[in-house]
Amino acid sequence: MKPIRLTQQAREQASERGANEAEVKEVITKGSREPAKHGRKLCRYSFRFGKKWQGRHYPIKQVAPVSKEEEREIVVITVYTFYF
Repeated sequence: MKPIRLTQQAREQASERGANEAEVKEVITKGSREPAKHGRKLCRYSFRFGKKWQGRHYPIKQVAPVSKEEEREIVVITVYTFYF
C-alpha cells in the first residue's frame, strides 16, 4: 500500500471532530470504500467508543476520511466523524 499523508486541513478537522491520525490511517487500510466527488474516495470504519463526546455518551465512533490516490501516495483531504 502507498504511504498515507494527511493535509494540514485534514489534521485540523480530525482533531476538531475527535479523531486522530492513527485512526484515519486505519480507516484507509481497513474501511469500506465508496466513490466521492472529483474522483476521490470516502472510506468508513466504526470503532468502539464508549465515551462522552460533547457531553453525550456514545458507544460507536465512525471515522470517514475523504482521500485522493496519487501516483506515490494517498492524500487525505478531509475527515468526518459520526457518533452513534
